[in-house]
Amino acid sequence: MTQELALATYGLTKQFERHLAVNDVELQVESGEVYGLIGPNGAGKTTLLRMLAAAEEPTTGEIYINGDRLLRDNSNPRLKQRLGYLPDDFPLYDDLTVWDYLDYFARLYCLKNAHRRRRLHEVLELVQLTSKRHSLISTLSRGMKQRLSLARTIIHEPILLLLDEPVSGLDPIARMQFREIIKILQAAGMTIIISSHVLSDLAELCSSVGIMELGCLVESCSLKELYQRLSHQQIIISTLGNLEVLEAELKNNLLVQGWEILPHQNTIKVNFSGNPEESSELLRSLVIAGIPLTEFHCTQEDLETIFLKLGHKQVS
Repeated sequence: MTQELALATYGLTKQFERHLAVNDVELQVESGEVYGLIGPNGAGKTTLLRMLAAAEEPTTGEIYINGDRLLRDNSNPRLKQRLGYLPDDFPLYDDLTVWDYLDYFARLYCLKNAHRRRRLHEVLELVQLTSKRHSLISTLSRGMKQRLSLARTIIHEPILLLLDEPVSGLDPIARMQFREIIKILQAAGMTIIISSHVLSDLAELCSSVGIMELGCLVESCSLKELYQRLSHQQIIISTLGNLEVLEAELKNNLLVQGWEILPHQNTIKVNFSGNPEESSELLRSLVIAGIPLTEFHCTQEDLETIFLKLGHKQVS
């Protein structure tokens, strides 16, 4: 089974003196997945990614990349060359040009002349920095610098990409550009593990997620399964009439689990435990009751809401 996975860990643990940063993590990521790693600060996400990148020695446990054991010694140097790791604080060299910076790292990865030049052109085009190739890094915007960092991380064509808070501090447009690059890399067959606090980005990018709490991996499953299991249906209802009349009608439905009045004009968000047929029946009953509806649409709790609920359960 390990052979079919891009990444597998067994009993992975990291202890810093008295602090247990990562506790017995069993993680499996299939080839070609974008796997989102979420959790509060101090949950162990960065330490886990550092171990996966061979930048940190596990206290105990094993890591396998495409079925091969990953060790920090010199037993399998080619395996480490198949990893790409972008930490959240990797320095850029402001006095270099974009081209010279990438060329420097390409040489470190022993890319030969013709292949190296071709690869530099490819990654610059991918991260939309071709027009900036002769610019000093000091002149780039924050979003451009982050895209350059990603270009450096993939210059050697890794099979497993590890990204630690890659969109931290970026504006919405820069985040959107970064997301589009990640989608292209996934389409090319790369396996990506991405840690982020921007859960809306992860919900759009990821096929699976892992939730960490106090060093433990408390959830690890496909995003679809997570939504099916933990995301409750919600219905947004607006009326031209009196909200109290609408609320009185909602109280008659046993599948209505409560509601919240939204700041919009005469709008309620209803927590509903029924299926689509039963929500359709709720709509029918409101119309029959003569309530003048202007909006009735079903939605699901998003990833952020699920995460907050899970976090509350862990604390309580």
